[in-house]
Amino acid sequence: MLVKICGIRARADLAAVARCGAAYAGLVFFPRSPRNLSIEDARWVVAEADTDGLTLVALTVDAEDADLERILGSLPVGMLQLHGRESPERVAEVRSRFQLPVMKAVGVADESDLAALDDYEAVADQILVDARPPAGAELPGGNGLAFDWRLIRGRSWSRPWMLAGGLTPDNVGEAVRLTGATQLDVSSGVETAPGLKDAGLIEAFVGEARAAAAEAV
Repeated sequence: MLVKICGIRARADLAAVARCGAAYAGLVFFPRSPRNLSIEDARWVVAEADTDGLTLVALTVDAEDADLERILGSLPVGMLQLHGRESPERVAEVRSRFQLPVMKAVGVADESDLAALDDYEAVADQILVDARPPAGAELPGGNGLAFDWRLIRGRSWSRPWMLAGGLTPDNVGEAVRLTGATQLDVSSGVETAPGLKDAGLIEAFVGEARAAAAEAV
């Protein structure tokens, strides 16, 4: 089971993520998010971190090439996460230009959203299956909302995929059992307030996720 803890904003958070054995740590570069970091702050967060075996993921929303260049020129990012309205063509362009793995987030609320997963699978290295935000929402993700996991029960894709949206230590076991997910992304579900990660919740989430994965074997 591979777990991504997203929205890291402090050195202590990153240390907790590494300590619990998560595979990915997400840094958010989106000004409207309570988890947003400036590039300078992100550099401070990762400066003294032991990130051996941990992939740093830069989350952006409809970013221009110049913005991506600044991020990648300043930080040891191992993957880009595109979480906006980027078209399949834009995803392919970013992947080709920056020569890094690209994960594309796709919002799901009902069966009509599933076709987009196939469209992006053709051009991205990974797919993030997230809950589609409600109409008028300020944020494209990190809203603490889940979708009906039964929509993707039994589905498989040729690319690796990650489940996100409303996951917590309390429900992650059910999510894994219903979807068969082997990768999980959590942000608000391990926070005590927007943007404030809790080391105990991070540890509990990873533990419950691994226990559910072991039961599924």
